[in-house]
Amino acid sequence: MRKNLLANILDAPVSEPSTDVARRGAARSMTRSIEEMAENTRRMSHGEAIVGLDPGLVDASFVSDRIDEDDEDYARLRDAIAEHGQSTPILVRPHPERDGRFMIVYGHRRVRVARELGREVRAVVKTIEDIAHIVAQGQENAARANLSFIEKALFARKLSGMGQSKATIKAALTVDDTLLSRMLSVAETVPGPVIDALGAARGVGRDRWEELKKLVAFPAKAELAREVVQSADFLAKDGPERFGHLLAAIKAGRRPQVRRNLEPQAVTWAAPDRSVEATCRRSGKSFSLSLTAKDAGAFGEYIASHLEELYGAFQEARIRDRPGE
Repeated sequence: MRKNLLANILDAPVSEPSTDVARRGAARSMTRSIEEMAENTRRMSHGEAIVGLDPGLVDASFVSDRIDEDDEDYARLRDAIAEHGQSTPILVRPHPERDGRFMIVYGHRRVRVARELGREVRAVVKTIEDIAHIVAQGQENAARANLSFIEKALFARKLSGMGQSKATIKAALTVDDTLLSRMLSVAETVPGPVIDALGAARGVGRDRWEELKKLVAFPAKAELAREVVQSADFLAKDGPERFGHLLAAIKAGRRPQVRRNLEPQAVTWAAPDRSVEATCRRSGKSFSLSLTAKDAGAFGEYIASHLEELYGAFQEARIRDRPGE
């Protein structure tokens, strides 16, 4: 009898402590609520009234998820809307801090097109909280905009820095715990200037970014990476080629060459978002300015249209800075 009783006890399932059960139950409940929110955001614009808004009243989302814009994709979108109109509305919410204005949940490129074409933007206006905003923006843009791995990783880091829960971030990016952990590790380990120089790096996946992360985890390698991305050889390459050039240089421990230029020394400058890069050269009485990247044409036209104004400001500054005046 005693032996049978002992066997029954050993075969019986072990009960979890009540605190663990409660904690795990709460976690499952939170996950379910985030998943329900995610499902609701997918249906958010269906069956809702669509209104026309002045794009001048529409502000960007409080959290960005893109590093740069794809010129060809944007041009195709702009041409399609110019010819056929805006077929899909954007989603906005009443601005939480500015009366009479709206904040984009998703649809930034369509708002930009509307501004350029001088048209109203077709939109669904929905009053939602920050978490629902994040989930809707993340899922829509991940599906529609084909965000690169590093763009998703930076988006995850921004959300984490804002205090958003892992459940919210996972729902927004539709990733699991393992992938989220890897994304955050890459975004936190690779130096910011290196990420900025590489840009969205479309076509470069998780494995290559993790390879770079492991290399720059050593301070000396991280410093080398910062030097490489400022070198003329790196800047002369197109976006996809830059990543391979950087990896090869770090692995070889190859510092950028300091060239003995017989030509006039070039000075380079880049906007923080890499939308414009400038190379300036001075030789005797001549001076050249070369602009590249996606906003180069527009920025160049802006400079050309303001030359008289800029020269006047230059003359005023020169007079003001003369000794004794």
